[in-house]
Amino acid sequence: MTIGEHIMLLRKQKGLSQTELGKIIGTSGDVIGRYERDVITPSIDVIVNVADALEVSIDFLVGKTKMVLDKQAVKWLEDISKLPDDNKNFVLNLIDMALRDFKVKKAHAS
Repeated sequence: MTIGEHIMLLRKQKGLSQTELGKIIGTSGDVIGRYERDVITPSIDVIVNVADALEVSIDFLVGKTKMVLDKQAVKWLEDISKLPDDNKNFVLNLIDMALRDFKVKKAHAS
């Protein structure tokens, strides 16, 4: 998927018109339309603004990852990264255990 396709998909999911997204990031709806049609490529500054407006990571917007990180997920990751190593390892181990449990339950349900 191109940057333009991601912008269009996310914009529609948020229920925004091209004009509304343009106003949020400080440009026109016509320019947003040109980004979405891949007629022009947004600058990195515009990509940052669009990602913020659509509440996704830059990596997702540019197609580097398929994982959508919402603001809450990013906040959790930032908070975990600030923990002392012992606490960070504890939290990550809890996450690993929960994921393993989920995968086992899913495998047995199949």
